Amino acid sequence: MGAPMNTNLGLASGDESLEECVDDLDEAIGRLIRYDEAVLAFGLRVHLASLLHALLRHGRCTAQELKEFVAGLEADALGANRG
Repeated sequence: MGAPMNTNLGLASGDESLEECVDDLDEAIGRLIRYDEAVLAFGLRVHLASLLHALLRHGRCTAQELKEFVAGLEADALGANRG
């Protein structure tokens, strides 16, 4: 059982593995360009929900931490529409 995560998923500021992961995800998503954005968003939602559930089930976070993470995701997504 790992240490509990915070809303930053326990990542240290400047964590190079995060940048590398984001780059890899960008490449993978780029290969899915044939799908409509809404289809891709729902597919990613299914995978994210499964990943977050696994973190909770394995004691890597609490339900409250998940709620805070999802609230941050919502704020990021809605903030993208403001500009």
